[in-house]
Amino acid sequence: MDREQLADFLRRRREALQPEDVGLSRGQRRRTSGLRREEVAALADMSTDYYSRLEQQRGPQPSIQMLTALARGLRLTLAERDHLFRLAGHTAPARLSGSDHVSPGLMRVLDRLADTPAQVMTRLGETLAQTPPARALFGDETRFSGPMRSIGYRWFLHPPARDVYPPEDHAARSRDFTADIRAVYAEHGPRSRAAAMVSELRAKSPEFAALWEQHELRSEHTIDKRLQHPETGIMNLQCHVLVDPDQAQTLLVITAPPGTVDAEKLQLLSVIGAQRMD
Repeated sequence: MDREQLADFLRRRREALQPEDVGLSRGQRRRTSGLRREEVAALADMSTDYYSRLEQQRGPQPSIQMLTALARGLRLTLAERDHLFRLAGHTAPARLSGSDHVSPGLMRVLDRLADTPAQVMTRLGETLAQTPPARALFGDETRFSGPMRSIGYRWFLHPPARDVYPPEDHAARSRDFTADIRAVYAEHGPRSRAAAMVSELRAKSPEFAALWEQHELRSEHTIDKRLQHPETGIMNLQCHVLVDPDQAQTLLVITAPPGTVDAEKLQLLSVIGAQRMD
């Protein structure tokens, strides 16, 4: 671990970012041209003290999880991410399609959706980044590890994952998630993480095993969905999916027609999300 160079790199990347680059307001009392340390810490979901010690060359060696969060918070490119890992004494992650690294461009789009439920996900349904309204709606989906990171896995083996959908829609969602997992399995083959997930789900979930045997495919994604939240009840929403083919990631954006009751409910979620962030 090169503490001096790591501290210098973090400081320079922080100073190069402007508040507008990450969806923050500049405010009237800002004296520095770049981001504040506490802003970077918040973007990376870590304490200000922890981040400050890294810049002051007195912090512990960051874990791979911490470095991944820092790379995302500082909007690093792949080359910059690899450099960060090496300075911290870790081997740079392999540049495979479908990695956990979210491109700066996709993060910029997410930053501008701060008042909208939106999140970046892998093809396997693993959430990498969320806006505050998305966390208010779905909960913090980035906190999971291992197979639990996948919404498809949680759907069949973690009952709370179903709470966001009305019970009468569960059967349809089960078919959809099974078809999504099947598509990834077919693309990546029998030695992939998707294959390992399929094997475990077939062994532990009779529902998934029965659906898997039916070999159903999903020809298209339905835009209209019903979601629910304790504060808003059931909402009739539209789920739009933008695809980043280079990273094999998707940006899920949830909207409602302007002027509708459902749009007002989504606005309430924005307030709830902001309160949780505070």
